[in-house]
Amino acid sequence: MLNLSKNHALLTFTAFIVFFGLSTVIAIFPALDMQNSVQPLSKAVDLSPEERAGLNIYIAEGCVACHTQQVRNIEMDKVWGDRPSLASDYYYSKKRMDVWRQSPSLLGSERTGPDLTNVGKRQPSQDWHLIHLYNPRIVVEQSVMAPYPWLFELKSPSEVEPTDVKVNVPKKFLKNASLVVVAKDEALNLVKYIQSLKQVDPSFAIPDFIPSSGTDAFAETTPDGQALDGKSLYIQNCAACHQPSGEGLAGAFPTLKNSPIVIDEDYDFMVRIIIQGYDARDEYGVMPPLGDQLNDSEIAAIVNYERNSWGNEAARVSTEDVKRIRDFVNALNQ
Repeated sequence: MLNLSKNHALLTFTAFIVFFGLSTVIAIFPALDMQNSVQPLSKAVDLSPEERAGLNIYIAEGCVACHTQQVRNIEMDKVWGDRPSLASDYYYSKKRMDVWRQSPSLLGSERTGPDLTNVGKRQPSQDWHLIHLYNPRIVVEQSVMAPYPWLFELKSPSEVEPTDVKVNVPKKFLKNASLVVVAKDEALNLVKYIQSLKQVDPSFAIPDFIPSSGTDAFAETTPDGQALDGKSLYIQNCAACHQPSGEGLAGAFPTLKNSPIVIDEDYDFMVRIIIQGYDARDEYGVMPPLGDQLNDSEIAAIVNYERNSWGNEAARVSTEDVKRIRDFVNALNQ
């Protein structure tokens, strides 16, 4: 009978065989099966070189320690995505970093900060993300996230190059208000990666997993009669920049409170800004277009909420009004 306690060579060999067998059954075979069976969704696209460089920065800075990238099929996770996550969602982000290293898992297990699965849709603004990286407290007062000033550099106005991306940091957050904050390539690539995080439509319905909707004084209805809550839509799509109070951030995002654009009798310009975005004022960040992600009824609900909140009082805008303006914008772009 073999005595493994005395035959050290045999003990070592046996331990190795057991380890190799368990590794093969538990890790290698499932990984090969996943690699061969999981395919990207039809509408998914690979990361660009800049986005992949941003992914590497995301990993290097330890962002996964505080942010998850997984939407679970439970009620509390509905806020983070349009549907539960699928294995196919990670097809491109899990590409090998090199011959020796597999990209670390980005699913995470800690939500000190919000889940980022769909953050590219929830918050598409590059300016917001750059300000958030420079000092999170500027845009989220209660944030516990650490700032990343080493991803930026301070320059005097005369040193700023035409190709530099300036960050609209409010002056009160700068030790030297005469200097300009410029994003390094590392910050720009990281933001491009974050902006790429968007759930792709898998082209099939997942029952009982749709964003909840409510009603309020500024509600609109879809053509099929579904109620739309203007306040909820504003919080989801606009409040990160313009703030829940509608007061915006000085030097970064304009106020909507008592804004002549918001309360103007001629609401066409306001609706056009939401549909096609706006980049005509150097003192504020770029307003991204929302026309592709919001339908006419949703835009009408948001407009009516903004025109009748925070002391604003203005006439209501109908879904038909938004459709007329969208048709005009589309005609101009043809």
